[in-house]
Amino acid sequence: MRLDFIRPLYERGGPYTSVYVGALAERERAVQWAGLRGEAVRAGARIPQALEEEALRPGPGQAVFATEHDVVLVERLAEPPRPLARFSPLPHVTPMLMRRGENVAHLRVVVDHAGAEVTVFGGGSPRSATIEAEDWPLQKTAQGGWSQKRYERAVEETWEKNAVAVAHEIDEQVRRIGADLVLVAGEAKSRSLVGDHLGTKSTDRMLMVEHGHRGGLGGFEHDVEVALDRWLDRRRAELLARHREQDGPVGMTQVARALREGRVHALLLPGELDRQVWVGEGGTQVSADDGELRDWGVEKPVAERADSALVRAATMTDAELWFTDQVPDVAAVLRY
Repeated sequence: MRLDFIRPLYERGGPYTSVYVGALAERERAVQWAGLRGEAVRAGARIPQALEEEALRPGPGQAVFATEHDVVLVERLAEPPRPLARFSPLPHVTPMLMRRGENVAHLRVVVDHAGAEVTVFGGGSPRSATIEAEDWPLQKTAQGGWSQKRYERAVEETWEKNAVAVAHEIDEQVRRIGADLVLVAGEAKSRSLVGDHLGTKSTDRMLMVEHGHRGGLGGFEHDVEVALDRWLDRRRAELLARHREQDGPVGMTQVARALREGRVHALLLPGELDRQVWVGEGGTQVSADDGELRDWGVEKPVAERADSALVRAATMTDAELWFTDQVPDVAAVLRY
């Protein structure tokens, strides 16, 4: 999981009120929020009006993170969370991240001779575009005559121009969002033509899926979900294998040191870690020993949950986060 979307939480000073509310109607949400609000206030939180409004709004389950002045992030959750309110130096993001799951930055492309529908997942909300360069001639005929071959060449040139335009869009979006996968469905000849014109980076990420065509996706969505799940399983297995080959760091002390040094490529968490650690204001200032932080010049280390501190350090060093039950404690895959 890439953590760019929660970086704004760490670019604003805390402390934070973190609220998780269930998928409830207006009256039930109000009752639930009254209890959660009381918990937060007793812990020392000041509740801004914007947080009050978000928490009371009926709808799906969500996580809301606010400073004493404003709401910084709202995340809708497909799986209703356990209701809770926490007031702490850092936002309590782990329950949200575990329910959100690993999102794969990817493109979904449905192509035919006329062009393609390209949908981008990553770098914000999903967005779609229709890519078409030429709209005539598109269909070969069997009329015969002296102009048949010339007409067929013109049709093939139209197909080629559309394929080039689609490939250019794919290359641009792969570069822009750092896509991990390019999932392509549609007419077989068009898929082949698009593949011929893709850059190396896009080609390496391209995967053909069986079902789907423009105007009627058929089993495309199911094929996409299967492909994404398989990619995630492979990726997680690859990271675990790299961790073992590296004899990578395990445990709070070793992982915190690697994060401070900017050497962590991926943070591996077995789940929530509610043990206490010490943090400073800097993104990588985390240690199991408050004396160590003072030695680095942190005047007043504060106690915090281990998972909250580790996620902040991973976010601020552009490390990935993966949850797995294959590690007994926090672990890391190193960049070098």
